Formats: sequence, structure tokens, C-alpha cells
Amino acid sequence: MSGTSADGISAAAARFTPGVGAGVRCTLLAYRSRPYNSAERERLLRAVEGASPEEYCRLDFDLGAWLADAALAVMADAGLASSDVRAIASHGHTIWHAPPAATWQMGQAAVIAERTSVDVISNFRVRDVAAGGQGAPLVSIADALLFAAADSWRALQNLGGIGNVTIVPPRIAPAHEVRAFDTGPGCAVIDGVTRSLVPSLPYDVDGALARAGTPIPEVVADLLGDPYFSAPPPKSTGRELFSRAYIGRMIERCRAARATATTGDIVATAVELTAASIGDAYRRFVREPVREVVLSGGGAHNPALVDAIMRAVAPVPVRRFDDLFFDGDAKEAVAFALLGWLHLAHRTGNVPAATGARGPRVLGMLSPA
Repeated sequence: MSGTSADGISAAAARFTPGVGAGVRCTLLAYRSRPYNSAERERLLRAVEGASPEEYCRLDFDLGAWLADAALAVMADAGLASSDVRAIASHGHTIWHAPPAATWQMGQAAVIAERTSVDVISNFRVRDVAAGGQGAPLVSIADALLFAAADSWRALQNLGGIGNVTIVPPRIAPAHEVRAFDTGPGCAVIDGVTRSLVPSLPYDVDGALARAGTPIPEVVADLLGDPYFSAPPPKSTGRELFSRAYIGRMIERCRAARATATTGDIVATAVELTAASIGDAYRRFVREPVREVVLSGGGAHNPALVDAIMRAVAPVPVRRFDDLFFDGDAKEAVAFALLGWLHLAHRTGNVPAATGARGPRVLGMLSPA
């Protein structure tokens, strides 16, 4: 998959077997990340802002080739031949997301099938949106089937370009409802501010810039006034809201609010926005007795962001996904692999309580090898 942060492709090789009841067991065989270079990232970001039909067409096929290369590489890492792999599940890259009316992911599945000689399952969001849902978050089914705690409620908070949370009941009480929604920005605003102010950096490495600065609270409070944050779930968002134009306006607000604002101050404000939006969402919308918050995604590697989230959700303890399961960077790729496995088994892939769809649906479209 290619996340909203547009930092690169995540590829995982995973084996799934049926577990107890409706449960599933997962073994992660290999994981790798294929970073985008600056030209590739710019093409993806420009596509969100508007491109020509020719550029959309070429990007769809080029991205399919990049995804295929990533799949072949992780298969090689795991020692897998094409004949060993039942299917490749490809989320692709979201170009535009406007639920419940429409959603659009790129990364031509036919190109992946041709290059890998493996069946490809793609376009997971569209069926849920067609059924009146948000088409997101789709990792909820993996959170419920693979990552539930034994006897307590758990909040699984992903920090990709966009932040999303799944509220998962304990495995001993599967009848309880799983809920999920996008909390707001994850790393998209932090990374965008960093790239704008320090073009040589793709992101705030180890949170160093944020740690050197001080957040501007009035800017954070102003930004949290956006209607998205107060809208009740089910809901999802993306770069349609947290765009480069949004990032530019945020930088200007910081400079207007604090004439002496440093780069560190502005990055720290972006970090505080993400953390505060998560804390605010939990207070407004999470009614379940959550005993711990589990962080995954690129943002979980940013110590400044993790510390800010710990303060925002206190007194609930915060843990890293890596410490409980496997490399958290692989989590979303594994989740979409699971969606592919569920598609082949003709099992539901969406969680209607999370997406707002009219009912359970098998997700994805099959492109035979």
C-alpha cells in the first residue's frame, strides 16, 4: 500500500490461517519499505491538487509498476515464488476521497498482475462507499481479528498521513461492537510543515525540530475549530482537507500569532495539533472503557509526537505496537493483505459500525494473473 503521507510503499508477505471461531492467525514472513524519491512524491501530491488526464493515466500505470516491484521484492525477501502466493492485495494510493459520494485509488492492478504473475485484489474502498459508507478506516477488521486484547478494551491508533483509531473489545467479548474513525491528521501536517520549512528533510527526524520548539496554543485551538473535529463518527478524511494549502495557511497563522516563531515552534505546533486532535476525539467520541492506547505507523517513531499523545490521552497508558506484535510499520500492509484473504474466502471485509455502510460487504476486485 501507499499511504496518505506519500513517503513510500509498504509491502508485507503474510500467511493467514483460520483461528478459533471467526478469528484469524497471522504470521508476518517479510516486510520492506520502498521510499518514494522526490519526483515520485511530487507527482502523487500534485495529483491530489489537480493534474491532466494524461498525467493521471500515466501515474496510474507507473504506480502499478512501483507497487509490483515492491511486491516482488518482499516476496524475494520471504523466499516466495509467484506460485507460492495466493494473491497480492493492493490498496494503491488514494488520490481523492469524498465519502459517501465517491473515492478514487490509483495503482493499476492489471500492471501488478502482469509483472508478478499473481492474482491481484484491489480497489477495496469502493464497495463500502457504494454501500453508503465512508470507505475508511478499513484496518478495523484486522484490528478486531488480529490485535484485540485478551480481556480489556484497546484503542489501536494509527499514525500514518492521517490518524485513525479502532476501538476493539476484548477477545472474550466478541459480541461487542467494533468502532473506528479518522481522528484527523497523523503525520501529513507535521511532514508537510517540515518539508516546507526545511526542504532538505523529508520529515522531522526523531522529532528533533519539534523538541527544539514550543507549540503555539492559540493556533492549535483555532485549527481544532474546523468542523471535521466536532463531527461525530462515522467519518474519514484525507489530503482533501489536510492539503499543502492547509499546511501553508497553518504556517502563516503561526507567524502571525508569534512574530518570533522559529521553525521548531511551527513544527511543534503541528505535532500538538495531531496529539490534541486525538485526545479531543477520545474525549468526545470514545465511550468504551479503553485500558490502553496502542500506537503504530510512521508517527510512532517520532518521540515528540508520542510524548504529546501520552499527555493528550492521560491517564490512559500508551504502548507501541512493535512491543506487542511485530514491526508496526508493517501493520497497514498486513491489514490489506488480510482484506485480500477475506475477499478470497468470501468473508466480510468492512465493519459497518466503523464506516457507516448499510451492511457487511466483501471488499475488493479481482484481477487474475
